Amino acid sequence: MTPDVVVAGAGAGGLACARALVALGLRVLVLDRQRTPASIAKGEILQPETVRILDSWGLLDALRATGARPVGRLAIRDPAGEPLLCLDYAGLPGAYRQILCADYGDLRRVLTDRLPPGARIRWGARVTDVLRDGDGRVGGVRVVADGAEQEIRAPLVVAADGMSSPLRRGAGIGVRRQEYPHGLVAFDVAGVDVAEEVSAYRTGRGLCLVYPLPGGRCRLYAQVAPDEFRGRVDLGAWCDRLLADVPAIRPLGAALRATLDRRQLLAVYRLRSARLAVPGLALAGEAAHAVHPMAAQGVNSSLGDAETLAACLAAEGGTPEPAAVDRALLTFEAARRPRLDHVATVSHNASRMITAVSGLPKLLGARMMRRTAANPRLLGLTAGNLSGTDVRPLSAVDRLYQLGLLADRHAHTPPVSSESERQ
Repeated sequence: MTPDVVVAGAGAGGLACARALVALGLRVLVLDRQRTPASIAKGEILQPETVRILDSWGLLDALRATGARPVGRLAIRDPAGEPLLCLDYAGLPGAYRQILCADYGDLRRVLTDRLPPGARIRWGARVTDVLRDGDGRVGGVRVVADGAEQEIRAPLVVAADGMSSPLRRGAGIGVRRQEYPHGLVAFDVAGVDVAEEVSAYRTGRGLCLVYPLPGGRCRLYAQVAPDEFRGRVDLGAWCDRLLADVPAIRPLGAALRATLDRRQLLAVYRLRSARLAVPGLALAGEAAHAVHPMAAQGVNSSLGDAETLAACLAAEGGTPEPAAVDRALLTFEAARRPRLDHVATVSHNASRMITAVSGLPKLLGARMMRRTAANPRLLGLTAGNLSGTDVRPLSAVDRLYQLGLLADRHAHTPPVSSESERQ
């Protein structure tokens, strides 16, 4: 098969791009350096807008059949479990009003198993660089597989090859990458029954995040200092301190202890590429953007990239003709950049409210949380932004309301959805 599109990376973002583009009648080749998919703690919280996308692709029932857990609320709580701020998704506009908590591996399998004819995945193929046509346009990729180098030509290349993207670098696209001053340690805790909500505990040690997963399991993330797991660590004593710091999770104690040796330690980054596309190439997923996991936006933005890219190509006739592809890529950049920058701002602000452990950031975070929790209008706006179903950036005046510097006369007036405003 001579491809119309080469997608580098068979994570959820790359597979979603393949799914969306092959539906246009394009021939898609997906390349991934791994021979078998790796298991990693990521991409498990699917916001309502992503649920809508999966449903539109005919994949939602298959994902639900894996045991994915529906969740209707995102709550910030104190260490004892008392609510500080609750976002109830039941009041969202439209038909999609729940988060779906799914295994990332299940999401990838559903996307892989239901790729339409015209898409093919090649495992164990490491993409190393872009190829350029005579006019400098990206026109394919250079690949190493089974010890041999190969060139694969295609009118469109999608770089979904992660934060360290070789294709982004080869295309000359700059990136701003900042590491947060803390990490996260992740546990897959089995044999537990947790509330049907995404619970973010604001504690003296920072963030502790808990949510349900299929099969009577939950995910637990705990914020850690950069050197907290350096060298030899007494894991039992560390677990004792965590349970003392967050009394609300003590019922998970025995099951958590059984998972300590299977922990995953994660660095946390913000990333923004200078561009989302150049002639012949589009960036998707973490090659283009990364945000703090606390706001549960990463994989959701990746699937949004796929849907938007396909829509832009469809508007140009869905043809692989290079001039049409490049016009679509310009539209993709213009359509997607504002949304991704908004997601980055929301995610960063939300994470700062919870992860700050000292000083002015911690005090401001607590103040903004209290003021938002007491303001139904701001709660509605925040739920719409995080869910992706009703995206409207908070204004500068809204920020003053959150800080308590102005009184909001409309605090108890429900926000009008963006869909209603268009009507």
